[in-house]
Amino acid sequence: MRVLLVEDDEPVAQSLRRGLVRYGFEVEWVSTGGAALSHEGPYDVVLLDLGLPDTDGLDVCKALRERGDVPIIVISARSDETDRVVGLELGADDYVSKPFGVREVIARIRAVMRRAQPRGEAAAAGPDTYGSRLTIDRKAARVRLDGEEVSLAPKEYGLLSFLTEEPGALMSREQIMEAVWDANWFGPTKTLDVHVAALRRKLAGAVVIEAVRGVGFRLEIAADDGVS
Repeated sequence: MRVLLVEDDEPVAQSLRRGLVRYGFEVEWVSTGGAALSHEGPYDVVLLDLGLPDTDGLDVCKALRERGDVPIIVISARSDETDRVVGLELGADDYVSKPFGVREVIARIRAVMRRAQPRGEAAAAGPDTYGSRLTIDRKAARVRLDGEEVSLAPKEYGLLSFLTEEPGALMSREQIMEAVWDANWFGPTKTLDVHVAALRRKLAGAVVIEAVRGVGFRLEIAADDGVS
């Protein structure tokens, strides 16, 4: 996923950029409103700071929204409710106040991207389908296998939801623990293995969760029966 990061504070920008890249995002960073408005490369979402050196970020937000429907998430130290309301009224899809964690920003990005689907061809999108057997209704937090609802513990659902965001992608233990458990998790990760084993058992034949020694896990959608 391609992110346009508009942030004039270099330490903040570099930290956020490193975190997003670590999670598989492609990040283009610009430090002024003018650079944001003249940026020609394609991007899927905009992270926009309001305190820019050359222009008010709210004006940039308005201009970007007039150009199209690319999701815009405001990231700003301005925590005043008026700025939040104005930003959203000018077309921002979400508003994150500084200081924030990379995990929170990623969650907001994924949320606005899911909400943005109806703007395009997926106007009537329902549960996500993986192969012919597995469906995940992210709005209702329900999982079905062969049409029957599967009972998952909260962390089992969180783990499945995270791994199916990008089937086939290798996720490190650190990434998974931060996303599903807690950004400040410092304990043993044996609980992750327990939850992976539970998903393998409950979703046998529909997904394959491969353990990559010393790194983490990769979820693959199992081939349909009868497919050669």
